[in-house]
Amino acid sequence: MSSKANETVLVTGASSGIGLELAKSFAADGSRLVLVARNTEALQLLADELRRAHNVETSVFTADLSLLETPERIFNELQGRGLTVDVLVNNAACGAWGRFAGLPLQRQIEMLQVNITALIQLTGLFLPGMLQRQRGGILNVASVAGFVPGPGMAIYYATKACVLSFTEALAEELAGTNLTVTALCPGPTTTNFDKAAHITKEKRRIRMAKMSAQAVALYGLRAFRNKKVVAVPGLQNRLIVLLSRCMPRSFVRKMAGISNGI
Repeated sequence: MSSKANETVLVTGASSGIGLELAKSFAADGSRLVLVARNTEALQLLADELRRAHNVETSVFTADLSLLETPERIFNELQGRGLTVDVLVNNAACGAWGRFAGLPLQRQIEMLQVNITALIQLTGLFLPGMLQRQRGGILNVASVAGFVPGPGMAIYYATKACVLSFTEALAEELAGTNLTVTALCPGPTTTNFDKAAHITKEKRRIRMAKMSAQAVALYGLRAFRNKKVVAVPGLQNRLIVLLSRCMPRSFVRKMAGISNGI
């Protein structure tokens, strides 16, 4: 890959999983990094690792994206530091397993804030500068879940459908500019997501092979560099997307519910 030494990349949810691996992938590409997450210690450890391994400038920003004011606070502070963000990687997300009526409503509203509202806020804040400079772009981490309804994780699946739709629409609006907009849509991935969402192996009635977070991140970076709008890593995941488009919706939602233990 070509060197991106003059490129600054902001990655949300960078302390673990796909976000951490995306940060590593961009650092290996020569990009400067701004790492955002709630876990300060994990971010500092990652920042130190990236500086040692790739000799790239790395900044840490501790923030909670479930708070409505956080995106503007991030934007304003980076402006104050004189940092220009060329690539925004909206990776941060949270999920919760269970029937909609049985989950705390506040938890689900928090999911909307992190997965949708903060992503759109950050995009709206950083995109005008990218357009003015005619460089950079947006990499949104959606999911294979965005292609189907998700009984048992109704709000999470709906948020990923929103991210996918928003990303595709934005890519079309920005066609003809020098900006790149990509939706990375992984399927089951080896991260701490299941633990955080309280999903146990027993709740998964349909077991599927998981990709490594590193493989997903590398695929996502290549897709972004190649200006691909929708990037689905892994043959299994691409097959799921294909089948979801070919099968009756009643069958698709039934199978998703079974998969989620409903």
